[in-house]
Amino acid sequence: MLSKFLDWFGFGNQSEFQAIHGHDHDSSDHGHTHGVIDASITTTTRGIWAIKWSFVILAITTALQILVVVLSHSVALLADTIHNMADATTAIPLWVAFVLVRRPPTKVFNYGLGRVEDLAGILIVGIILFSAVFAGYEAINRLIHPQPITFLGWVAVAGIIGFLGNEIVAVFRIKVGREIQSAALIADGYHARTDGFTSLAVVFGAVGVWAGFPLADPIIGLLITITIFGIVWQSAKSVLVRALDGVEPAIVNEIQHAAEHVKGIKIVDARARWVGHRLHTDVAITVDDKLPVSAGVKLAEQLRGELFGHISALRTATVTFASPDDASPFEFVPLARASHHAPEPFVVNSKLASGELAIVDTVAGERFRLSLSKAVKGMQATVIIDRPGGEEKLPLRATSDSNIYESSAAPAEPHEFEAKLILKSKTQTVTLPFEMKEPEVHSH
Repeated sequence: MLSKFLDWFGFGNQSEFQAIHGHDHDSSDHGHTHGVIDASITTTTRGIWAIKWSFVILAITTALQILVVVLSHSVALLADTIHNMADATTAIPLWVAFVLVRRPPTKVFNYGLGRVEDLAGILIVGIILFSAVFAGYEAINRLIHPQPITFLGWVAVAGIIGFLGNEIVAVFRIKVGREIQSAALIADGYHARTDGFTSLAVVFGAVGVWAGFPLADPIIGLLITITIFGIVWQSAKSVLVRALDGVEPAIVNEIQHAAEHVKGIKIVDARARWVGHRLHTDVAITVDDKLPVSAGVKLAEQLRGELFGHISALRTATVTFASPDDASPFEFVPLARASHHAPEPFVVNSKLASGELAIVDTVAGERFRLSLSKAVKGMQATVIIDRPGGEEKLPLRATSDSNIYESSAAPAEPHEFEAKLILKSKTQTVTLPFEMKEPEVHSH
């Protein structure tokens, strides 16, 4: 009974995040940013509904906190209010996009007006930055020139309201995220829960002032302001990358992964960019020169089907034929194909790296491949397999694509074993145990 209660509130086993993330082909770095909403959330009506109601709850929380800020002049509460406001305004680009993307493309705006969402995101980051500078100025000014804070009880209540508002949003996002199998929405829910503890810091500041330490309020306010500056930095990078046609490396990896499921495509390269919440991609492929045109067109159509099946946010997919010898901006990459008797991939999620470890077929034969969505610079990776006769050690080396590590030798048969993935950086070592079993019938 207790486990069901905790599970409903999102305090259950967080391994569900790995399970969902491992089966979600719309891979991306689901970091929390303001001004950008993960596209995997907006592909379902239920996900959009969760974002809208999260905005309403946080907007009400922020409004109540603003009233107490005006009455009490608490700098800590001011900083927390700005923090909650930043979370609430995340939904504004979505609203802007929904209003404008309904307009049909024109001869001037051939892709519609989805780019307006990027402009809205930049504006939001600018507003949060200005607010953070103001809160920081007020906190430093109060440290130099202390002022009395009134309505301490209400300040504490407002901090609790901030905690409850974030906790309600956390439970709501996690619950809906489970329903629609969205790893991004679940991660956003856990982030909201962390924000709730920031609101509790306001309560400790009020208690400190009540206990006779008036500087507790501006000190807490300054700490929260530093947190907001961290959010601004991360969000600005994400918004500007989108505005400059940048995409997560995992998306390009996913496009290449989709091509691995189409027999007849030899090598492939892809370009992708976001227009609002929709992804547009151009894929160049090479096939056997002896194939008739009709067979080549059929392969292209199969690839388009795989792309739309793998990437839920995909709007258009343009497939062209080319040769690596052609003068072209494309850098062609040989495809590795999932082994027909290979075990299910192992989802890697650690402080050093996130991604997927799998046994794939390459031109040189079967290899361990570690495809990364993010990793620390200069990381080393090794797979150690427990065999009856002793350990089988397979170092993974970075390829020309820094997001992919491969073993130089094939793992021995059989492909059912217990093993561990060792990740090393200059200062840390992470050991991730995993198990692989050959499926009875291989299916995607």
